[in-house]
Amino acid sequence: MFIKRLQLALIHTAVAVTLVPINSTLNRVMIFDLGISKTLFTILAIFPYLLAPIQVAIGSFSDRHPILGFRRSPYILVGLILCVLGVAVSPQVALLISENFTLGVIFGILAFGMWGMGYNLSAVSYLSLASELSGEKGRGKTIATMFTLMVIGIIATGIGLSRMVPTFDPVTLELAFITIAASALILGLIGLFKLEPRSSGISPAVKSENYTIREMTAAITENPVAKIFFVYLLLLLAAILSQDVLLEPFAAQAFGMTLEQTSRIVSITNSFTLIAFIVAGFLDGRIKKKYVAQTGNLAALFGFVTIVVSGFVASQTVFYVGITLLGFGTGISTIANLSLMFDLTVPEKVGLYIGAWGFSNGLSRLVGLLMAGVVADLATQFTGSSLNGYLVVFSIEALMLLVAAVMLYRIDVGSFRKKADEPSFVEKVALAAE
Repeated sequence: MFIKRLQLALIHTAVAVTLVPINSTLNRVMIFDLGISKTLFTILAIFPYLLAPIQVAIGSFSDRHPILGFRRSPYILVGLILCVLGVAVSPQVALLISENFTLGVIFGILAFGMWGMGYNLSAVSYLSLASELSGEKGRGKTIATMFTLMVIGIIATGIGLSRMVPTFDPVTLELAFITIAASALILGLIGLFKLEPRSSGISPAVKSENYTIREMTAAITENPVAKIFFVYLLLLLAAILSQDVLLEPFAAQAFGMTLEQTSRIVSITNSFTLIAFIVAGFLDGRIKKKYVAQTGNLAALFGFVTIVVSGFVASQTVFYVGITLLGFGTGISTIANLSLMFDLTVPEKVGLYIGAWGFSNGLSRLVGLLMAGVVADLATQFTGSSLNGYLVVFSIEALMLLVAAVMLYRIDVGSFRKKADEPSFVEKVALAAE
């Protein structure tokens, strides 16, 4: 099982690697170097989350329709290929938008749609396969391995991009993206090699209980604590995740950082997120989870405040302190809040509540990214300064975290349910990966 666990981790990493060039390099190039609207970029970047609901249909279809005896591998392969093609052509799309806006947007929708569709097609398939191959007892370790290797892959990709594209050059940029795409494809193919055994019949997954959107909505609205937690997650994750598309172009705008320097930001933040996971694992069970969650929330909040200050004082050093706090706070907050997420379920309806919190997660990514682009553009127009546009968004994100921190005190697990099974640390990390 150890080898299969590593293979699954390679597939997970391969798909994640295709997202890095978009959100850590192309965002800076399109927004700062090419002067393309932040709103337009974020609209294109949200395709994976806009198309996320289709995962339910994909999972159900693959359960019932194996191809050549394989229920997951063909769908993973197709999804991976779409991701690879999407990221490989994205630099050409960016250049086309700057030269011929209408034609560029049309091809941009096709390219980013292909990337987003591939992400959803592969993600639901390899997570289902991971669950099936690992069994209930080994599931946590498998997903934890997948998640850890993914973070390491993201760090390595960020460093690689910074070396391959030190300054903006269309030819170099295209070559770097093709290199990353080819690397992701190779990793994915190695992961898929003899991974899934042939099977016949319908997957046991189809026998699992399904819940309607109405039931999920009722579970949230009829329970006061669940309602607070849903909004809390939405604010928290939207604030933390919406900075993904703005940090690099902000660093270029505020400090004149080169493409090589801004491409390393994703490596820096994820390095401290990885460290934070280790710290959170040590604190797990030793300190009340709400205290740990609040520590992470406030660390991320102060990270945004520090980033805003760095813009006012034009200090690159202060900016690095800010992204360090943001990365570390994100890691601590993620693990601690996943603990709360597991607690805020009831044994007989685990799938219902986890589905609800997963919906909040997806919605927060969609809202957060779109908010970042639109607000930044509006603030730029209103103030007449691109720098101020970024600072307004980061300030709003800090305010959202402050509101979330206040709401956390109103979340009482005891009043939600009296008895809850405490999941292991790896199970919490497992949900983070999903």
